[in-house]
Amino acid sequence: MHNAGMNDLTSSTSGTSDESSDLSASNAPYARLTPECVLDAVDGVLMPTGRRTDGRMLALNSYENRVYQVGVEDEAPLVAKFYRPERWSDEAILEEHAFVADLAAREIPAVPALVLDGRSLHEHEGFRFSLFERRGGRAPDLDNRETLEWIGRFIGRIHAVGASQPYRARPAIDIQSYGYEPRTYLLEQGFVPDNVRDAWRTAVDLALEGVEAAFIRAGDVRQLRLHGDCHPSNVLWTEAGPHFVDFDDSRMGPAIQDLWLLLPGDRADASRALADLLAGYEDFCEFDQRELYLVEALRTLRLIHYSAWLARRWHDPAFPAAFPWFNTQRYWEERILELREQIGAMQEGPLWPV
Repeated sequence: MHNAGMNDLTSSTSGTSDESSDLSASNAPYARLTPECVLDAVDGVLMPTGRRTDGRMLALNSYENRVYQVGVEDEAPLVAKFYRPERWSDEAILEEHAFVADLAAREIPAVPALVLDGRSLHEHEGFRFSLFERRGGRAPDLDNRETLEWIGRFIGRIHAVGASQPYRARPAIDIQSYGYEPRTYLLEQGFVPDNVRDAWRTAVDLALEGVEAAFIRAGDVRQLRLHGDCHPSNVLWTEAGPHFVDFDDSRMGPAIQDLWLLLPGDRADASRALADLLAGYEDFCEFDQRELYLVEALRTLRLIHYSAWLARRWHDPAFPAAFPWFNTQRYWEERILELREQIGAMQEGPLWPV
């Protein structure tokens, strides 16, 4: 369930005011984003610098946004990211850009948006986009204790910077936006089939009670700027170590959010992995152990949020093709079982590093 395409659902304030245009954009937001449009957009930014594309283009794996590797004449390719219309405001995108640029300036291995002609956010034919250096890498070996500690050190450095000031245009990971609001949306929009609706509603309500109890036990933990979606696919490994990509889901939230996504599913293995991550993390940033009460609560919120994300994007033609199992009878039956497992996991008590 920890899918790389799982992103947030925040509405942008920069959408068109025409109601029919809004409907068309939400149903097929990328219908006009043809290869010619992508190359013209990138050329429009590059040509004033004396560079141009060479016509090569490769679509990269992304559902929330559209991301392409674009060839550049006599140079390494660039990555062009076209933001989903009506999702983030310009201010929210630029806040994320500034955060990642600050990390990179401090030699923390994150990939910032390129600044060209004084801007990191560009526009072409109604699409907002940014350009990035192409950074390759492989999946990290999370069974290796040294690898986990190395990743933990860099997450600690990211959080030390993230704690220095808050986001103002980006929201927080919280129970309302990741739990109650998605629950209401799924029920009101009729995505849950009638014959399992009551069972799902009972399970999700009990799960959210468990989440509430976990947050009460944790108390008033610190909120800071996070990567937000720090699962293994967003940590690329090279001989020089890890680098972090795709801060598109960056929000305010507790530090543990960027750690638990790297843990294995087995509780004993997760405890050992957490100890290794924290061994590196605490070299650079203090960790409040009260946040350990939030591991299973945050996992529960992510599961609820993910179902609502798929539902909200179902009119985008890319989603039924990529997720044909969504909204089937079996899908919702599995979600009920999953929520019941999470209720039990939250009752077990916090995960402790060993």
